[in-house]
Amino acid sequence: MEDDTDAAVIAASLVAPACFGAIFDRHATIVHRYLVRRLGPHEADGLLGETFRIAFEKRGTYDLDRPNARPWLYGIATNLVAKYRRTEALRIRAVARLAGQRLASDNDTERVIDIVDAAHRWQHVAETITRLPQPERDALVLHVWEGLGCDDVADALAIPIGTVRSRLNRARRRLRELEDLSGKQHNQHPSRQHPRRITS
Repeated sequence: MEDDTDAAVIAASLVAPACFGAIFDRHATIVHRYLVRRLGPHEADGLLGETFRIAFEKRGTYDLDRPNARPWLYGIATNLVAKYRRTEALRIRAVARLAGQRLASDNDTERVIDIVDAAHRWQHVAETITRLPQPERDALVLHVWEGLGCDDVADALAIPIGTVRSRLNRARRRLRELEDLSGKQHNQHPSRQHPRRITS
């Protein structure tokens, strides 16, 4: 195939359905990683197949002017994730708990204190993320975790780019407010008040 873009592959698959397998080969790993981050490996395994089943069935509606199908696949996966909002919240909290357990092997007191404080803040951040409305959470995750630009987030969620920016701004504002609160608590944390070193 002279034109090897995703759009060309999808167009070819309308005549020869087996061609669509190339889309799975190109993007399954990334889509699976996205689903694992949001829901964990157990749910991700099942939803990966569902994502590509839906994509195959809807390939006739794909906008062939868009050479890269990844935002489209993210959009399908994100719609599926929305049905598992409680599972996702549990997943985010579990990741936060793991962040607080990576301390035992480090004997540097100052570093341990920093890690404990960071893990404490992440617990609060995780709780805030789970409380974000689903549209804001989707935009934030796609933009920050998956590294999509606003244009691609708009494509993935099938919304105007202005709406993407608005959702990201609202999500960031909520997180900044949390960080400001956490920073004040951090400065008052008794673990930061180290005893003065005695010199001879």
